[in-house]
Amino acid sequence: MAKTETVSLLPRGPDRLHPMASLSGLLREWLPRQRWFAGKDRPVTDVTLLSMTELYPGCLHLLVHAEHSAPRGPGDTSPAGDCYQLLLGVREYLPPRLAGAFIGRAQDGPLTGLAVYDAFHDPRSAALLLERLRHPGTAGPLAFERDPSVPLPAALAPRLLDAEQSNSSIVYGDAFILKVFRRIQPGVNPDLEVPSALARQGCTRVPAPVAWIRTTRPDATLGVLQPFLPGASDGWTLALRALAEGRDFTAESYELGQATAEVHLALATSFPTATRSENGPLAAAMAERLGEAAHCVPALQPYVPGLRTAFETFGACGAGRTVQRIHGDLHLGQVLRADREWFVIDFEGEPSRPLAERRSTQSPVRDVAGMLRSFDYAARTRRPWHPEWAERCREAYCAGYADGSGWDPRAEPQLLRAYETDRAVYEVVYEARNRPGWLPVPMAAIRRLATRGG
Repeated sequence: MAKTETVSLLPRGPDRLHPMASLSGLLREWLPRQRWFAGKDRPVTDVTLLSMTELYPGCLHLLVHAEHSAPRGPGDTSPAGDCYQLLLGVREYLPPRLAGAFIGRAQDGPLTGLAVYDAFHDPRSAALLLERLRHPGTAGPLAFERDPSVPLPAALAPRLLDAEQSNSSIVYGDAFILKVFRRIQPGVNPDLEVPSALARQGCTRVPAPVAWIRTTRPDATLGVLQPFLPGASDGWTLALRALAEGRDFTAESYELGQATAEVHLALATSFPTATRSENGPLAAAMAERLGEAAHCVPALQPYVPGLRTAFETFGACGAGRTVQRIHGDLHLGQVLRADREWFVIDFEGEPSRPLAERRSTQSPVRDVAGMLRSFDYAARTRRPWHPEWAERCREAYCAGYADGSGWDPRAEPQLLRAYETDRAVYEVVYEARNRPGWLPVPMAAIRRLATRGG
């Protein structure tokens, strides 16, 4: 057995060096390469330890604050630093099955010569997290809590999902899934708050939290365990499959619209609602985001005048529409279909947004616009492009939403166009920074929204 699995890594006396003396340099190099790192392609200038807990010998839970270089331009709103959750394993020899989790070999400090790796990939560490949740309690600043009314079996085999996402997810025996938040902000995470509230309302479209992990330094949510839906497929996969087979997707889109409306109605019952007195400030904020995006992505600049009309028209419209809690980042990848039913997941919202904004009341049309854009994304993955397929899905989705909510978003085209434009502008910036090959997809929508009025 490797010595790091039997010897504590935390300093026990004044003469022992702290493990961060070994880890800081490795983390500065490793963090910017991770999918969930907020400051893409920006060097980390410093890593400050917020908390360190040894879950078992050779496994450290860390909350670190990563400082990184200044924004790259006026359109770059990335923060100067963020808090991240890490689970690090330390071994003398790293087995081949963990080669993909390797972070580096410590060159100095108390861990000199030892291999450091991302322990979320380690089945032993993943199994330990489930055991901690089965037996609620604390470990340093960490609190493991659960709903005692839900049975949580032991010894469920863990597997880390390899899907590209802004967090990490571990499936246990095809029965439960633990979402581990990587970028941490103080406060309760909506992905715990919202599904818990909807469960109390009896909404079955959203899997209810079974257990969760919190920290007191800072007071924040670290992870949520929910039932896993075996055999379920996400909407994105189903849409692409329909396109590949030349099938229509309107029936599924209609039912998805109904499911979205059902969740929105449950949210309006579970959380306070309000009436927006005027649209002007929101329209101005959308226009400001457009200006910043055009600085960041020059390809947007020729379309700015046309896009601004969407926001100006929206701002001049009479208000009075109800705002409420919403999903905040709804698209085909955030819905699952199992047993011919749609389920909505991932209520975290856009992780890059401040937590207070993600928990604020907003128009449900923002969610509708996100899903409409997702149909367009799906259609654009096929060659030749089939815009009529996306349009049929969009119409069916809105019809289903109208049937489920009693209100048709197509009845207020200025409102829908403004939110779809705002979403497309966000997509342009995201793709330019993260997936340049996908940039033509939102740019096609930009041209449509700017030149044909949406």
